[in-house]
Amino acid sequence: MTNIDWKNLAFGYLKTDYNVRCYYRNGEWGELEVSSSEEIPIHMAATCLHYGQEAFEGLKAFRGKDDKLRVFRMEENAKRLQKSCEGIMMAEFPVEKFKEAVRQAVKLNERFVPPYGTGASLYIRPLIIGTGPQVGVKPADEYLFIIFVTPVGPYFKGGFKTTPFVVTRKYDRAAPLGTGTYKIGGNYAASLRAGTEAVSMGYSNVFYLDAIEKKYIDECGAANFFGIRNDTYITPKSDSILPSITNKSLMQLAEHLGMKVERRPVGIEELETFEEAGACGTAAVISPIEKIDDLDNNKQYIFSKDGQPGPWSTKLFKLLQGIQYGEEEDIFNWCEII
Repeated sequence: MTNIDWKNLAFGYLKTDYNVRCYYRNGEWGELEVSSSEEIPIHMAATCLHYGQEAFEGLKAFRGKDDKLRVFRMEENAKRLQKSCEGIMMAEFPVEKFKEAVRQAVKLNERFVPPYGTGASLYIRPLIIGTGPQVGVKPADEYLFIIFVTPVGPYFKGGFKTTPFVVTRKYDRAAPLGTGTYKIGGNYAASLRAGTEAVSMGYSNVFYLDAIEKKYIDECGAANFFGIRNDTYITPKSDSILPSITNKSLMQLAEHLGMKVERRPVGIEELETFEEAGACGTAAVISPIEKIDDLDNNKQYIFSKDGQPGPWSTKLFKLLQGIQYGEEEDIFNWCEII
């Protein structure tokens, strides 16, 4: 076991022992390789550096109450990575090879999987980059797939509590029919200015509207949005929203708990009708929203007056986390024990 203060672990990078790599050359993927280096040798004309040929994923491994290691829904991450690669014309990484790489990375770094009860987990970061040199704007002919892992604490140090968001009309996250549905670095680079400005104003993140009419809810920072009204879980449907695996899981759990589920365009005016609201994603699972300020229209939408999450958000959060940590029955067979 490592000398780490697990209960005070930040959500950041911490060096571990090994990473797993695989190269695409001459039209095919090679064998998985294990490396202890944190560095990547790369050509100065690699397409990832010039034309943004890069895609990544994020998933977690958990040490359960039975001391077993569980990885959550890694096949869904493998499929989403393939979609991202298809979207920016990179070689798609095979699903089974992806899953084997995850297993290897977790096993090789098992001593960095935080103990049960600390609230921490092992974050798993797969990525693919275009490494083949190009000067013209075209896809690379060589790629590198790599998985590294790092132990992380809760995304928000305050725990499962509500935070405030602010609406932006000054910036767009992504355009419909663009790259918003892919998990690629360019989308996140484009969000840095809006997110930084929101934080400087005292908000946890920015609340995006659609890029065309500024009428419909898009995403909350880098997370999907959901609202709850009359025992109904409502989440936006859009051509520019990243398909969140966490949101997909929450929709299934909501139905399991007897809620109705609606995935459709959601107008900003609906915010005033929601009893609860939240952002959801791998890092935080659910980040309940205290309020959303629309400064342009001098409006404020409040979902919590005491800083505490609503009852449905709490139930969903506890059930999903319970499945990940082996506290609840894995009714949908989402976890693989490593």
